[in-house]
Amino acid sequence: MIKNKNIVKDGLSAAWPICLGYFPIGLSLGVLAQKGGLAPWQMAAMSILVFAGGSQFIAVAMLGAGASPVAIVTTVFMVNLRHLLMSSALAVHFPDVSRRFLSLFAYGLTDESFAVNLTRFNQGNWNRYSALTLNHAANSTWIVSTVTGVYLGQLVPSGTAGVDYALTGMFICLLIYQLRGPIFTITALIAAVCSVLAYIWMPGNSYVIIASCLAATLGMLLKRTMRKREANS
Repeated sequence: MIKNKNIVKDGLSAAWPICLGYFPIGLSLGVLAQKGGLAPWQMAAMSILVFAGGSQFIAVAMLGAGASPVAIVTTVFMVNLRHLLMSSALAVHFPDVSRRFLSLFAYGLTDESFAVNLTRFNQGNWNRYSALTLNHAANSTWIVSTVTGVYLGQLVPSGTAGVDYALTGMFICLLIYQLRGPIFTITALIAAVCSVLAYIWMPGNSYVIIASCLAATLGMLLKRTMRKREANS
């Protein structure tokens, strides 16, 4: 039994900045998905089953490019592997918690909710039920905004200036936000080079998976090497 009556209120208070950011991005994704041929129920299913903005943008782009289902699923899986690390970092704050609760909590975990929850847990003034409220408030906002975006997309003509470039612009923004240091910039450049070379030499859409795996592996090895040099210096 939850004694603290402010638990839900605390979760919602922490969630509203995330929800505020999710809504315009979700609308954009919905519009792009509609232009890619997705129906509202398909967008809803994707948001419910995947609930990962970056991965969903990638999936929509690959669907529009005619990529195979195997390539799309594999790419989304690789991109979402980071959730294993985020879940591991938060696991220490959930001792003796039932698997049912953990499954429900893990389902709503995203980059933004992870950052807020981790900070609140480390401060020592956070409850797992507040964390769960935060996750699913953000989840609900995302689902509503993406589906709404599909309906809005029906009102936007396909030839409208900027619509065709919207997805490219969104990925550029996502990339820029990830360039937080030299190692990230180098990894991005490696991904670009690997992607171009694999596109030239490999048939179909396999170049996306190959470039992602190579860049992530080389970036990790480079980061380890730099850490060893710093430790020995």
